[in-house]
Amino acid sequence: MIYTLILFILAGIAEIGGGYLIWLWLRDGGPYWYGIIGGIILVVYGIIPTLQKFPSFGRVYAAYGGVFIILSILWGWGVDKKTPDTYDWIGAAICLIGVFVILWSPRH
Repeated sequence: MIYTLILFILAGIAEIGGGYLIWLWLRDGGPYWYGIIGGIILVVYGIIPTLQKFPSFGRVYAAYGGVFIILSILWGWGVDKKTPDTYDWIGAAICLIGVFVILWSPRH
């Protein structure tokens, strides 16, 4: 379970960080190399989920989606200085419950 969560967190940081660098390049007029580094990081993001031990691509990505939402809220809070409100935290908790249901529900 720890291995799974670490990979989800690494993938989330790579996806959000790479996307953020591209955002800074295209939307905020940052240097072109932000876009290049952001693109490289997004390629790494695409590789990280393949290291998961779960056999189902769809379930891994569905569960990762919930983790991504939580990490995005935290990124917005830490980097963009947008304090999450009660509804952000409620939504994040619902997503986290969904992650656990998708990954660790007993199946036959």
